[in-house]
Amino acid sequence: MPHPARQVTGAPRAAGRLTIAWIWGIPISVHVSWLLVFALVAGSLAAGYFPERQPGWGAATRWVLGALTSLAFFASVLVHELGHSRVALRHGIPIRGITLFVFGGVAQIGREPGSPGAEFRIAIAGPLTSLALAAIFGGVGTVGGSMALVSVPALWLARINLAVALFNLLPGFPLDGGRVLRAAVWAWTGSFDRANRAAAASGELLALVLI
Repeated sequence: MPHPARQVTGAPRAAGRLTIAWIWGIPISVHVSWLLVFALVAGSLAAGYFPERQPGWGAATRWVLGALTSLAFFASVLVHELGHSRVALRHGIPIRGITLFVFGGVAQIGREPGSPGAEFRIAIAGPLTSLALAAIFGGVGTVGGSMALVSVPALWLARINLAVALFNLLPGFPLDGGRVLRAAVWAWTGSFDRANRAAAASGELLALVLI
């Protein structure tokens, strides 16, 4: 199941987080809840997906590859968030941190963008990054078709990155699609408050639809 990658405004929470790296001056952290979903993804790959695709693989191969593929998936989520962050930094907006947790990833932006154009560019950067990753992994999986150890996880990563991109484009705040909608309404009405209310309402409607 795809995990949403989101942007939020405000300071990152310290409780339950471990900072593992700094990129562009941004602290990259892992929340303790991430360990649960990492294990679930690795287990589902090792016990379900890989045996269906390659029944001849031994248990050790499946579990090692499951763990590595799960790590690659969360690295993809991190790259998605870095896509948002890079564009935000270009607009002079600070990023207080990026955290990987049970629901995927979240970038804490220091303040709201100053224009609908900036809002749109920051929001769309994440899904475009995930689409690029899907294309890269798809190409690796296709080229390495005869090497199952490469092609099988690569094609899975291509599909999951595509799913992440499409899921995040749903027009419900705080997903990226909700921010794109907010940018559009903001540009149309000239009012950030009206755009914010419209995006929030779309998020509530989307949540009801998903439920």
